[in-house]
Amino acid sequence: MSKTVHKIYLISLIAIVLFVFFYLIVYGGSYYTTDLQNRFFHEQNELLKPSGIYGHGMGVLGSAIIIIGVFGYMIRKRWRIFIRLGVLKYWLEFHIFLCSLGPVLILFHTALKFGGIVAISFWSMLAVVISGIIGRFIYIQIPRTIEGRELSLSEINNLRNEVEFDLHNRFKIDQEILNSIKNKLNLRIDVSNRSFISGIFYRLSTEKKILREIKALLNSQNLNRKSRAKVLKLFKSELILNRRIEWLSTMQNLLRYWHVLHLPFALIMLIIMIIHVGIALTFGYKWIL
Repeated sequence: MSKTVHKIYLISLIAIVLFVFFYLIVYGGSYYTTDLQNRFFHEQNELLKPSGIYGHGMGVLGSAIIIIGVFGYMIRKRWRIFIRLGVLKYWLEFHIFLCSLGPVLILFHTALKFGGIVAISFWSMLAVVISGIIGRFIYIQIPRTIEGRELSLSEINNLRNEVEFDLHNRFKIDQEILNSIKNKLNLRIDVSNRSFISGIFYRLSTEKKILREIKALLNSQNLNRKSRAKVLKLFKSELILNRRIEWLSTMQNLLRYWHVLHLPFALIMLIIMIIHVGIALTFGYKWIL
């Protein structure tokens, strides 16, 4: 999958989740904003109440989507027989998509009314979604191959050498300019006196400043527009790689702690979901099946 196709793929997934969310808000806005005691008399009550044809359907579909998202990714990640079935990075992105779309549907299945054991499941689900987004950020900070395997330090150094070779031999960047840019790239960004979150934002803003300075240095080189864009892209890759190397041990530790928090919430959500479905079936709520 090329980078352009990958961007379109990600934008499409995000667009689907946002479209479903806002469509359901617009479609059922009048019902969901009606007081609970008056919803029985609303014209959409039979459709959108939790046991209604649409409300119940959103619960069934949302639960199925979450189960597919969770277990599909786990099977692809842990079972060796599926190791060649697609790139793990894309599976993770689709896992996040399904585990965002599913909760949106379940949110409207509840008709925005929470209580009892279902409330525990819902808030656990929300915690899973939020921690999943945080986990995705941590995951991409660790240098990996396209298949999702963590890179060794020797592999990282090889990537750096390839970038330098391209810059010097393919694009004929002047050695003095190249040395000046390398000094900027290797400049250590000190965030020791900042909090973790503010340190992240400070580093990202500093990287943008360095890229602007590199762009100014490249103005003196005889590069056409296309080559200039490619060279800037290489320097940006180098800058991101430096950041990920510097954060490597921190992000690896955070990923371990993240698993300790993420998995229990996911288990609580799934267990209560199964109990809820079991109770619904016991009382005869079988939707259209």
